[in-house]
Amino acid sequence: MTGQPPPRGFPEAEYLRRTEAAQEMMVDSGIGCLLVCTEPEVRYFTGFHTPFWQSPTRSWFVIVPTTGRPIAVIPAIGADSMSATWVDSILTWPAPQPDDDGISLLASALGDVVGPSGTVGIPMGHETHLRMPLNDYAALRARLGGVDFVDATQIVRSLRMVKSEAEIAKVAHICSIVSDSFAALPALVHVGMSEREAFRAFKVDLLQRGADDVPYLVGATGPGFADVIKQPGGRLIEHGDLLMFDTGSMFDGYSSDFDRYYAFGEADPGAEKAYRTVWEATEAGLEAMRPGATTSDAWTAMADVLTAGGSLGNSVGRLGHGLGMQVTEWPSNTADDGTEIVEGMVLTLEPGLTWEPGKLMLHEENVVIRSNGPELLSQRAQPILPVLT
Repeated sequence: MTGQPPPRGFPEAEYLRRTEAAQEMMVDSGIGCLLVCTEPEVRYFTGFHTPFWQSPTRSWFVIVPTTGRPIAVIPAIGADSMSATWVDSILTWPAPQPDDDGISLLASALGDVVGPSGTVGIPMGHETHLRMPLNDYAALRARLGGVDFVDATQIVRSLRMVKSEAEIAKVAHICSIVSDSFAALPALVHVGMSEREAFRAFKVDLLQRGADDVPYLVGATGPGFADVIKQPGGRLIEHGDLLMFDTGSMFDGYSSDFDRYYAFGEADPGAEKAYRTVWEATEAGLEAMRPGATTSDAWTAMADVLTAGGSLGNSVGRLGHGLGMQVTEWPSNTADDGTEIVEGMVLTLEPGLTWEPGKLMLHEENVVIRSNGPELLSQRAQPILPVLT
């Protein structure tokens, strides 16, 4: 049962802690400042939270110096929203301005921070991207001729992988909302509905229960399916079908990410066996996910159960991942990821197998790592494939 929602936003102390931790790592790495320009990184260091990121027209920049508060270099349209955060240095330009869309202003600000021959760190690695036109990035580097741009992925990655209790509370709350909605699903869907109608009913229920948004909702219906990331279609649900919903619903900028399977009328024996196998693989993953173990240890524990259960393969590519401000974050549960699991990580376990050609079965739960092991944030799925009558 969903309880009272946690407070929205964070106290200034939360942003100070994040910034000071980044600054300590920057000094240790010889980096003069950190430059971030994607929604989660800008929000992580500033608290700037807006759906305006859906517009690709404007670029947004935040500089984290080695001392002091972050500096925002942003389009003027965002000045009021940014001024409501803890950031007190806000530089703006009248974007969009294609001939110089904030680049001279950003170059000047970076030069003031690092000098003519300093070092700027930018996330450049896996699961990052540069949210600015490449021509603008080239112009920025040309303006800062003697400045060195280096990869700062590890700084951002190490910070965001471990959540504060305030962050965990937000993920826990949206997981509770989604768990309640999954529990109510049998009353929302039925044979004869189209996929679109079933998706709509579930999404409306999530919003009515308190989700801020449901930006990620995928799934499928049928006697079996391999495409589990598609948009819903007009197909009508039939007796004997499976239904899978997988949602990344949001509360105050933090996400859930787990799925559930159901059968209508009766369950195929092969589907029942596959469901039990991925459920037991999740149990093995839960046992393995303890501080000091690695994501690869968790992968091995789950993969061994899947293989013993007759898996024909798994096209997903990993058996879970990090979770937080984004529906998927670092790290990945793969054979060779090898990230140490530490207290405060919020992770998913997502074992999956192909039980017959063209038929994929996935199972996913969300957990936070505590000193004695994983604590479920999603309500644990039933061990036997639920059948809706």
